[in-house]
Amino acid sequence: MVEGLLRELTPQVLGALVRRYGHFAIAEDAVQEALLAAAVQWPEEGLPDDPRAWLIRVAARRLTDLLRAEQARRRREDDAAARTLPGDWLAPAADQPLAAADDTLVLLFMCCHPSLSPTSQIALTLRAVGGLSTAEIARAFLVPEGTMTRRITRAKRAVRDSGLPFRLPRPDERAGRLAAVLHVLYLIFNEGYAGTSGPDLQRAELAAEAIRLARTVHRLLPDDGEVAGLLALMLLTDARSPARTAPDGSLIPMAEQDRSRWKAGFIAEGVALVTAALPRGRPGPYQVQAAIAALHDEAPTAEETDWPQIAALYELLMRITDNPIVALNQAVAVAMATGPEAGLDLLERLRDDDRVSGDHRLSAVRGHLLEMSGDLTGARRAYEEAAGRAMSLPQQRYLHARAARLADTPLTE
Repeated sequence: MVEGLLRELTPQVLGALVRRYGHFAIAEDAVQEALLAAAVQWPEEGLPDDPRAWLIRVAARRLTDLLRAEQARRRREDDAAARTLPGDWLAPAADQPLAAADDTLVLLFMCCHPSLSPTSQIALTLRAVGGLSTAEIARAFLVPEGTMTRRITRAKRAVRDSGLPFRLPRPDERAGRLAAVLHVLYLIFNEGYAGTSGPDLQRAELAAEAIRLARTVHRLLPDDGEVAGLLALMLLTDARSPARTAPDGSLIPMAEQDRSRWKAGFIAEGVALVTAALPRGRPGPYQVQAAIAALHDEAPTAEETDWPQIAALYELLMRITDNPIVALNQAVAVAMATGPEAGLDLLERLRDDDRVSGDHRLSAVRGHLLEMSGDLTGARRAYEEAAGRAMSLPQQRYLHARAARLADTPLTE
């Protein structure tokens, strides 16, 4: 209980301190010490009446100590609260309860600022907003803790040097900045649901964290269709996670999954979200992807999947976004709806696309469609090529197994 509460309060407390004092990196250090004190004291002494205010007071005292220690070296940053900021940038006291939601959202916008690289955005979001430790983030992305420490340090330095005020973006900036936030959460979820490398197919804790953060953004921006669409997409996709792997950890494709194991609650919630979002106006890419996921999840069996409707939605999605992975999925949908030859024709357009030409997924899809068309020799070659390019061990094993099923068909030059 205490751990969950602390994770929920972390971005609110950090945001409150940054709003009052500035000094993103020092504020984070102070918050971490306050969280440690709470983790030790609260289980023994009980929760305070106002846990958020308690954390802010303790963190503020520690921050004051840290600022005094750095006063000689960073005199110009001695008291960020005294800075003169234009008009609506001036913020209320850090422990004002009504600002908690805004603080979390502003912190997300700051961590996902377009001036930061995607890698830095992800690391800083998980650290500052998600409340994950550097070690946890490093484990999730399969890099040494020292490497992740350097990434996060560089990101915090970039935020400091940018001089970004702690405020919500102006209306003319907000759409682009929100797009960056949603993209970062989307990347975090994808890495958790289908890891790009390593021994495990899924990293459940990372996917769960992405969903938690998406819920937070949706709670703060309930009328934004793309926020609702992203949350729906995550829920509808993650609903299949219990059936995606066999007991030995091997991958089970969607068509062969036991759908009774899918998370019915996530499906119902995701369908409700996307159903409510779509009529609000012109749908964005997350809403369309969520609609596709809903069609998959609502089909009682793989054979009853509405492939013509899915192919039509991919056609719409291709008009919205120039994404080669979307084009790959479109080729599969078209093949399932009208035949493998049509899907293979679409794949030919991707051969010279540098963004995907070396990706294992292009060869894997080609193998699948060639197998559907009856070209077993070509399919076997494509599967083996895909296995050689895949970085994830479960994916490698799955693709080698697909090729082995066709082992009786000799390869021909």
